[in-house]
Amino acid sequence: MNRIIMLIFSTTFLLGQLITKDQIEKFAIDQDQKLFQEFYDFLSLPNDANIPDQLTANIEWCERSFKKRGFKTQSLKTDRLPLILAEKRFNRNYPTVLFYVQVDGQPVDPTKWFQKDPFLPALKSMNSKGEWQEIPWDNLNKNYNEDWRVFARSASDAKAPINSFLIALDIMDEQNLEPNYNIKVIMDMEEEMGSPNLPNAVKKYRKKLKADRLVILDGPRHPSNEPTLTFGARGIATIQLKVHGPKYPQHSGHYGNYVPNPAIRLSQIIASMKNQDGIVTIDGFYDGIEISDKARKVMAQVPDDENEIRRSIGISEIDKVADNYQESIQYPSLNVRGLKSGWVEKEVRTIIPSFALAEIDVRLVKETDPNRLIGLIKEHIQNQGYHITKKDPSDEERMKYGKLITFKSKISYTAFRTPIDSPIGDWLSSAIRNGFEMEPIIKRTSGGSVPISPFVNTLGVPAVTVPTVNPDNNQHSPNENIRVGNLIESVRTHLAILVQPYK
Repeated sequence: MNRIIMLIFSTTFLLGQLITKDQIEKFAIDQDQKLFQEFYDFLSLPNDANIPDQLTANIEWCERSFKKRGFKTQSLKTDRLPLILAEKRFNRNYPTVLFYVQVDGQPVDPTKWFQKDPFLPALKSMNSKGEWQEIPWDNLNKNYNEDWRVFARSASDAKAPINSFLIALDIMDEQNLEPNYNIKVIMDMEEEMGSPNLPNAVKKYRKKLKADRLVILDGPRHPSNEPTLTFGARGIATIQLKVHGPKYPQHSGHYGNYVPNPAIRLSQIIASMKNQDGIVTIDGFYDGIEISDKARKVMAQVPDDENEIRRSIGISEIDKVADNYQESIQYPSLNVRGLKSGWVEKEVRTIIPSFALAEIDVRLVKETDPNRLIGLIKEHIQNQGYHITKKDPSDEERMKYGKLITFKSKISYTAFRTPIDSPIGDWLSSAIRNGFEMEPIIKRTSGGSVPISPFVNTLGVPAVTVPTVNPDNNQHSPNENIRVGNLIESVRTHLAILVQPYK
C-alpha cells in the first residue's frame, strides 16, 4: 500500500511540478556547452527565405532536433515553403500549448558585417575602445563572460529561442520532469517575408494546429533587459507607390522646366501625408483609437527611460503622435521604408528621372481595418489629381493623364491583443516569477509585427509573446547578435514555462 502511495506521489511530482529558481538556473548552466555547440551548428545554416533552397537544411535540422526529443514532426505544405509542426503528447486528457517560432532570417549584405561571414558565428568581447573584438569560440568552454556576444544572422531573430527551447526540453527529460500539458511547436519558414502563406495554411490545417494557448517565442525584451511578457503586436500592410515621369530619363538641361520631375511629385505626395510633428494628416487615419485609463495604467508601469531611448537611437525629439513610446505604438503608423529615383553619389547623372518609387509600410493596431486605411491613402492621392494604375501606364494613358501613379498594396496580417488579466497571462507571469523571483515587465503590445493574428482569429486561441533576447541585438541589420547571458536566460525562461502547472 505504501509503495502505491509513493508511486502516486512520485507521478504527481513529475507532472507540472514547480522547481525552484536556483534549480532552474543551475540546470540551464549545466547544459551550456550543449547549448553553445547546437547553437553554432544551427547558426551556420544560411536561412534567407528569398532563397528557398537555403531553408532545406534548416528544415532538416529542425525535424531532426525535435525527433531526437521524442516529438512527431510533419510538413504542412503551402504554396511555397512548408510549415513544420512538431508535437509531443504526454496525456490525451491534457490541454495543449502551441509554441510559435520562426526559422528564416533577413537577407545579408556581407560587406556591412565586421566578420568573415554572417553565417559563421563569431564570439566577441568589447575592448577598451568600446569596440566588439572577435575572440576564439573555444573561450565558451572556459569561464565565459555573460556579456560576451555571439554575432551571426538570426542569432537573436530568431534561432536563439528555438535552441534554448530544445535545451529546456532536454533538461525536463534528464530531471524526469513532464509538463501537465501537451506541446505543439509550429515553425514558420517565411516570417521575414511577411508569412504570405500562413493565413491560408492555418485555415487548411486548423485541426492539426488546434490548441488551448499560444506562446510566441520571438522578439527582444524590454530595454532594461528584464524578463518581459508582451500581450499583443501590431499587424502590417505594405504599399508601393510609383510616380511616372517621361518614358525614359531626360537631359535636365534640355528639358528642365519643361518635363515634370516624378521625384519631386512623389516627395510632395509623401510630404502631404504627415505634418512636421510626424502626425498623419490623412482624414480618418486614427479613427477608432481610444486608450482607456486601464490601458494607460498598464503602459505607465513599463519602466521606459525616454531620454535613454532617444539617446540610444540618436534623436533629440520624437513624433508628436503620442507623449511617450508605449503610447505611440498603440496607434497605426505610416512609414516610408525606402525610396528610389535616378542615380546618386558616384553614379549621379544630370537627368530628369523616368519614375520615382516609394515603399511604405503601415503598422496596424487591433482597432484598425487595414482595407479602410489603404482606401484612405489611395483616396488621399486621388484627391491630389492623380490617375491611379495597377501597372506601368500605356502610351495612351500617358497622353491622357497629367499625373500618373501606380499603386500596389498587400495586407500581410492584422494586429492582435490578449487581455493581460487572462488565464494565459496569469500562467506565464507565474512562470516568470518562479524562474526569476521577479515580476515580469508587462507590455500591452509591441511596436513590431508577428504573424499571429491568423492563429488567434482562426483557432480562437489566446496568444502572448515571451521575448528573451537582448534589446540591442541589431535584428534585421548587419552585425546581429545575442548576449551570452540572454542565451542562458532564454533556457531558464522556457524551462520555467515548461514546469509551470497549466491552470
